[in-house]
Formats: sequence, C-alpha cells, structure tokens
Amino acid sequence: MWQLRETAHPVLTDEGGAILSEQTGRWSYLTPTASAAVMLLLASTSQEEAASHFAERYGIGVEQAAADVRTAAEALAAQGLAHDQQAPARPRRRWRWPS
Repeated sequence: MWQLRETAHPVLTDEGGAILSEQTGRWSYLTPTASAAVMLLLASTSQEEAASHFAERYGIGVEQAAADVRTAAEALAAQGLAHDQQAPARPRRRWRWPS
C-alpha cells in the first residue's frame, strides 16, 4: 500500500496542493491532477485501484490513468516523501539506557 512518510505533511485539494518535508523543510507543490492522484493513492488499497478511480474521474483510459498515478507516486518516492509499504522500511534506532 502506497503512503506518505511520517515526516511528510500534505495540504491537498482538488485545486492543487503541497507536501512539506520535515527532513528538508521544503514544500513540494502539486498540480491539481497530481494532487488528485495523491488523494486517490492515499484512499486506495493499491495503485491499480487508484488508477481506476482516476480514469473514471477524468474520463481517460485506464492505461493512461495508471501511467499518471505511477508518475505521481514515483516522483514523491524519489523525493523521499512517500513509499510503498511493501518496500523494506528503514531500520529504526533503538536506544538503551545505560545500566
């Protein structure tokens, strides 16, 4: 399941949006269609489901919708703002108190 990282904070609307990265302190701005793709990705259980809804919403073919949704998902993953839950997570540091 695709999701935004815990350190990514979205402000999404049908008119566009942005995602703030806690790690860099920078905003990534989204077009209205990219914002819609992200909202559908977050509400869906798979990229295929999101693409199906995207195709229905914009009246385009499923193949084109899948390419558009994949492009948005991959662009945000490349910026470190999102990941596929199936991908291995970064190990977290475990701190121990001195004995």
